[in-house]
Amino acid sequence: MARGKSETKASVRKNGAQQEKSKSLTTQAYDLLRAEIITCRLRPGAEIGEQELAERLAMSKTPVREALARLTLEGLVEAFPRRGYRVTAVTVKSVNDVFTVRKALEGVAGELAAARLTEEELDRIEALSDAQYVPDEEPTIAAFIKANNDFHAAIAEGARVPRLATLIGSYLEESTRLFHMGATIRDVNPETAADHARIVAGLRARDSDATREAIIQHTDNTRKGLLRALIADDESPLVL
Repeated sequence: MARGKSETKASVRKNGAQQEKSKSLTTQAYDLLRAEIITCRLRPGAEIGEQELAERLAMSKTPVREALARLTLEGLVEAFPRRGYRVTAVTVKSVNDVFTVRKALEGVAGELAAARLTEEELDRIEALSDAQYVPDEEPTIAAFIKANNDFHAAIAEGARVPRLATLIGSYLEESTRLFHMGATIRDVNPETAADHARIVAGLRARDSDATREAIIQHTDNTRKGLLRALIADDESPLVL
């Protein structure tokens, strides 16, 4: 009986180790593919297959398939039964749709946050608002985009409505690729700094109306600037 229990425990440990290894490989595949999609090394509209990706990443198809499933749920990849996958295209409509929803959600979040943020939270938001990057330098672009996402997420969290913060977080994730595309073809530093300063001023003054309007204006400025730059760029992956 003791031997049977020992063998059972060993089997459980083995299965657990295998699952953990599979999870780790899935995470690796997900992180690598997501980074390539966001930075457009895997360009919008590109067709990709499990076998091809598994060979390139030097792993089995299972973690690649699981990673692609996660990316599909995030809207970065489209799945086609028996055909494979395609990196989701970036269209004028998709850009307008994302920013229309963000404008509505983040405007409300800013209005609420102006009355509910602590001084410590305001200090962090102001520090994040100062992020800058060097055009054509990928590491600084990535750091800038992260700081920008953190800035908007911190305001959303300051609204003290968890469901609202979750929704905004999902749209920030979806916008990350758009931010990267915009930052690599135009210098958004001056525009972003000015817009963020107006938002912070509204928050500091505890002025809900001013904060909401500043966020709405910032969202529209970002959308218009992004579309103008993408339409003017001959190598843009944007689908008109």
